[in-house]
Amino acid sequence: MANRTPMRTPERSTWLTALVWSGGFVGLLWVLEILDQVLFRQRLDGYGIRPLDTGEGLTGIVFAPLLHGGFGHLVANSVPLLVLGFLILLSGVGRWLAVTAIVWIVAGLGTWLLGGLGTLHLGASSLVFGWLVYLIVRGFFSRRPGQIALGVVVLLVYGGALWGVLPGQPGISWQGHLFGAVGGALAAYLLSRDDATKRLSPAP
Repeated sequence: MANRTPMRTPERSTWLTALVWSGGFVGLLWVLEILDQVLFRQRLDGYGIRPLDTGEGLTGIVFAPLLHGGFGHLVANSVPLLVLGFLILLSGVGRWLAVTAIVWIVAGLGTWLLGGLGTLHLGASSLVFGWLVYLIVRGFFSRRPGQIALGVVVLLVYGGALWGVLPGQPGISWQGHLFGAVGGALAAYLLSRDDATKRLSPAP
């Protein structure tokens, strides 16, 4: 009797990859928070962004999105991170990494510059806002109807969260939200230009 291995369709493989990466990233955040709470007694939170601090405050640009101020903070970010990250990953791991890197850097630098002296900023909500804005606007740069339609759906579901870019909520880093959103828009613009360049480049 022949032993046949089921063939994976490209669509199924893409969905599985997106699920693994989005779930793995959120899982990493949970592991770090558990370690912080159980072993380090929240000392890891000190590696967040300290605006205009040229020492440890700058290292927070690297570490802040990986840290959270308790499980409640992480729970609030987990579902949008899973959903939005999954949607971006459907375009490929490379695209997700590029979008995330741009949002991470822009949000971190913007928060470090304008976050306010004596404050500490941490949490992956900057990525949430960056990924959200990227998904909403990328279709208008790429002029792809499917991406425009998805952007409208994402706006309808999560658009209310965009009020978080405005100041006024104590204990909420609106600067991280704002510059995360700026990073998402910048990523959509830059990566759509890169895609256009590739489409116009002659085949070798």
